[in-house]
Amino acid sequence: MSKQIILIGGAPTTGKSTLAKALSNHFDIPWISSDQIREIMKATVDPEKYPSLFTQEIDVDTFYNNFTMQQIVEMEKQQAKEIWPGVKAFIKNNFVWRKGFIVEGVGILPYLIDRDFKDDQKIKSLFLVDNDREKIRDICFNRGLWGAPADYPDSIKEKEVEWVLLFDKEIREEAAKYNYPIIEVGKNDEDVKKALEILTKNSHS
Repeated sequence: MSKQIILIGGAPTTGKSTLAKALSNHFDIPWISSDQIREIMKATVDPEKYPSLFTQEIDVDTFYNNFTMQQIVEMEKQQAKEIWPGVKAFIKNNFVWRKGFIVEGVGILPYLIDRDFKDDQKIKSLFLVDNDREKIRDICFNRGLWGAPADYPDSIKEKEVEWVLLFDKEIREEAAKYNYPIIEVGKNDEDVKKALEILTKNSHS
């Protein structure tokens, strides 16, 4: 089997890690998250050059009261932009996982893939989307995005739902712009089947 690299992007709560694990088992290749790459980068990069990688000391109430939902989405996208050099280096220089690997995370954005790997046939990309407010709300309230859900108020969780929905909308639009496939997730085995159908074809036409 030739080396294959699979990139999975999408908003928080869409099930990127779950799909990556399932595809990892199916193809017998390892997977890593963009969050893990971020942590590796934090040990080596200059904080002044990559400020978005380093979490500021700010409490959850202050954060959500000081920034709009659009600003939060833009901060997530800026962090993805700063993580990308690490992801790109990982893709280009990883000689250990010879069969290939999967990278998943919020840090995988369509325009970055298109800019740097548009014509690389061994790289296949897909994006998970989900605009089901109640499903997202259930995850935010029961799992939490900032931390343990018991540690911050429900009013903040409602704001998490809003920015996740906004991020999802922007991912849909950007993936369509660059002609990358999306999967409307159902959080079931059908997601894996849809992903496998996509991955048997070219990821970018």
